[in-house]
Amino acid sequence: MSQHKVVLLLGSNIGDTKSNIDTAINRIKEVNFILKKSEYLTSLPVEFVSSNIFCNIAAIIFTHFSPVQLLNFIKKIELDMGRANDSKIFGVYTDRIIDIDIVSYNDLNFISERLEIPHKKHLFEREFSKILLKDFINT
Repeated sequence: MSQHKVVLLLGSNIGDTKSNIDTAINRIKEVNFILKKSEYLTSLPVEFVSSNIFCNIAAIIFTHFSPVQLLNFIKKIELDMGRANDSKIFGVYTDRIIDIDIVSYNDLNFISERLEIPHKKHLFEREFSKILLKDFINT
């Protein structure tokens, strides 16, 4: 079974944000190999207003999942952890206990209704993402 190199971004701005991220990372590593994690970074919400500050990290994983299988896997983690609103479905950003985004998957370019790889907003628009990803994209 082949392994695919994937860069993920994780964020949380509800409750114990670091613990939420650690819980998600532990769930991810149950079936994937985590090669590298960034330091935690706090940031203001992007594209919506909230008084809750985000905690974010980037991670490089190796997975046997296809892009859609990986998306389904991380969406299940989000749902299991209590995330109620998916911004892709509802079209608005809100506070969230956990958010896990696939930023890149090998060198794949992939677009569907549910998923776009690479994640252009994280790569080119969001400052917190650029900080977290500066040492990750070409690793």
